[in-house]
Amino acid sequence: MRTAPTILHLDMDAFFAAAEQAAKPSLRGKPVVVGGLGPRGVVATASYEARRFGVHSAMPMAQARRLAPNAAYLVPRFSLYRSVSEQVMALLGQLSPLVEPLSLDEAFIDLEAGGAAHDTPTARATGERLRADIRAATGLTGSVGLAGSKMLAKIASEQAKPDGLVLIEPGTERELLGPMPVRTLPGVGPATGEHLRRAGMTTVADLAEAGEDELVRLLGRAHGGSLFRMALGHDDRPVVAERDAKSVSVEDTFDVDLHDRVRVRIEVERLAERCVQRLRASGHSGRTIVLKVRRYDFSTLTRSETLRGPTDDPAVVREAAGRLLEAVDTTGGVRLLGVGVTGLTDYTQEDLFAQAAAGAAAEAPEPATAEVASGAAAPEPGEPARPEPAERRWAAGQDVRHARYGPGWVQGSGVGRVTVRFEEPWSPPGRVRTFSVDDEDLQAADPLPLLAPASADPAESPEDGRLEGPGHGESSKSAVEPVGPGPTAARPVAAPARPSGLPGADGPPPAGAGPSGPVGVAGPARVFGQYS
Repeated sequence: MRTAPTILHLDMDAFFAAAEQAAKPSLRGKPVVVGGLGPRGVVATASYEARRFGVHSAMPMAQARRLAPNAAYLVPRFSLYRSVSEQVMALLGQLSPLVEPLSLDEAFIDLEAGGAAHDTPTARATGERLRADIRAATGLTGSVGLAGSKMLAKIASEQAKPDGLVLIEPGTERELLGPMPVRTLPGVGPATGEHLRRAGMTTVADLAEAGEDELVRLLGRAHGGSLFRMALGHDDRPVVAERDAKSVSVEDTFDVDLHDRVRVRIEVERLAERCVQRLRASGHSGRTIVLKVRRYDFSTLTRSETLRGPTDDPAVVREAAGRLLEAVDTTGGVRLLGVGVTGLTDYTQEDLFAQAAAGAAAEAPEPATAEVASGAAAPEPGEPARPEPAERRWAAGQDVRHARYGPGWVQGSGVGRVTVRFEEPWSPPGRVRTFSVDDEDLQAADPLPLLAPASADPAESPEDGRLEGPGHGESSKSAVEPVGPGPTAARPVAAPARPSGLPGADGPPPAGAGPSGPVGVAGPARVFGQYS
């Protein structure tokens, strides 16, 4: 333990969702949920506005939609998050050579090693300066915890959320920790917490009073001893910029090759459970899940998936291993299977990068079977039919650029149409237009920076607030007329009614409106996410 609070823990506030709100002016101040939009999708991050409805990370997306039906549901844009993370980590690197990243949005920094702080006043000043620098560089906010140990610095940053700074003076650890629930301590998850509760221990003070021998009896020597020391506020772990390669793994060789795909899947799940047991026994969690498959001909395949943050959740490891298995050809038989976890750390983060990425793959509906349009030329008898091109898919939140209207993002898609809101991070909230999904003028694009370039004029917007298209002054190349709020809302050509129960972009329907929105206004332009 140090005598000065020179270990800093930074945790960006609702990172994914905050980045989306910064990039999309129309979503600022509104509930935003980022994650996989498919039926088995998982919430990666929820904005603070969405958290008021009970939505949180790792929650099934279907449950989140029930709790906050009017939130904006978006797929993750990892390229943007990585870009912002690099900016933040560069600022941390200016403070100290010892920066220990835990994930894209979280890190420990040893301020003393870089000479940035040596006592309480200089540590507080450095923390406040870091928060200001991050806001200036990215437009986002982060919470800072300062203490004499990594454990307490992380606890302090949790208390500082959102957008705050909390400093824990060395010597006050036990007084601070005593009334806190046992789940506050790293390494105490739901299972361990329940085990301790049944033993009559619900607060950190209860753990300290129970003594090391009792905790070792309940949890084993490694975990019990470590937990007792943390309950006393003792944590001497250093901030390390680079970790040694470590892993935990299990594998089985079968007497007879496995040919049944279902049996192979069952064995992988069983191995994942055993691997997590070893992982927890070692007091660690890990970021990368590894699957090893040795086939009938002794060829060995290894596949891996890296999560957004470390985990020791058996369900997460089991599902990741199952996804890896889906990419492996087991035809001919399998003689050996193995599951491992690498990238070990002492903390567990519940933002599930991997599950969000996996769920994003299922967010779009299957392309509809193409039909010959009325009046189109049919193939001559005997002439082979030409395959129709597959319908393009657009995910809610995806960056796009239109040849005429400029940059924007997908607000929703389905039934052959895609709705786009045209705005930039530095522009006023933009207008909405609807196009055919195969409009050649609409293309996928890279994310824009969150802050305006020096040459950008925030007063200029890609939208002038006018509805355009047939009947509104100019023609449109789109097969569907634009739909959006305005003096007179245009109706899509032959558009079916929007199914009821889908979330609207601007909150609940106004008074007198039915479940599909105001009478006479087509719903798709007001929908976040996929519909059919």
